[in-house]
Parts: sequence; structure tokens; C-alpha cells
Amino acid sequence: MKKETAIFAAGCFWGVQYYFEQVPGVLQTEAGYTGGYKDNPSYEEVYKHKTGHAEAVKVTFDPKKVSYETLLQHFFRIQDPTAQNAPDGVNVGDSYRSAIYYINEKQKEAAQKIIDKLNPEKYDGKIVTTLEPAGKWWLAEAYHQKFTEKTGRGMCHVPYASV
Repeated sequence: MKKETAIFAAGCFWGVQYYFEQVPGVLQTEAGYTGGYKDNPSYEEVYKHKTGHAEAVKVTFDPKKVSYETLLQHFFRIQDPTAQNAPDGVNVGDSYRSAIYYINEKQKEAAQKIIDKLNPEKYDGKIVTTLEPAGKWWLAEAYHQKFTEKTGRGMCHVPYASV
């Protein structure tokens, strides 16, 4: 089976990870950090905005069961892409920014296409979601992995009924 990877930042990673776990065709998710300048960041450093990293979710998926474009649609459903550094409406700061980290040019083009479509149709030209090349991925601490499944908390802003 061919697998592909997508990386999304949309506020607190707990709810984002839980949401993507529910999408048919998603094989695995990881909570982690990316987009910053410090090697091997800790949650405390990211939380205190000392690394430039965003809380993000790496999604491994079967492209025969779910397309990258469908994952992008889900990404835009679970956050406010017009809220600079506060897309979940709960947490504020650069570590909670809205960003799509593309793996290849095909993903970059697909992401830009959906931004170009949604921006005038739904968001009045105010989307601030960044589109960035995927860089080094840092796995978050073990207690963050599937946090919502383990604790029943951390759902924050994610509309689970819409999956």
C-alpha cells in the first residue's frame, strides 16, 4: 500500500490529532512541532513561544481512500484561517498558528488552489494560513500523543460531529 504524509498546524494539536484520526483513510497521526529554529524543542519551550515552532499534526494516509485535497478541506473546517496566531479561538501565539507544511510541489499547488478558492468565497480575502515547505519534524512528548483519546480532554475548537 502506498502511503502519503501531510502536516497541518491549526491551533492546539490535541483536538487536531483527534479529528484527523476519525477521517476514513487516515492511517496514523503524530502530534509534534515544526516550522521553528530550535533543535529538539520541548513542549514548555514551544508553549512559551521560545522556538518559533508550531504545534502540528503529521497525518499518514492512504491516498486511495482519502485524497490530500479532502484532508485540506477538513483542515479548513476545524479552525479559523483568518485569525493570526489564534486559529482555534482558544490559544494565542505563534506556536498555535494556522499553517500547511507541504511535502512536495503537488501538495503546495493543491493547498494554494484551495486557499485561492476559499479566500474570496468564504473568507472575504482574509486567510492568513501560511503555506510553508515541511522542515524538520520533532515528535511531541509521549503524553501529548492521542491526548484526547487518553483523557477525554483537549478537544478545544474541533467540531467532531462534522467528520
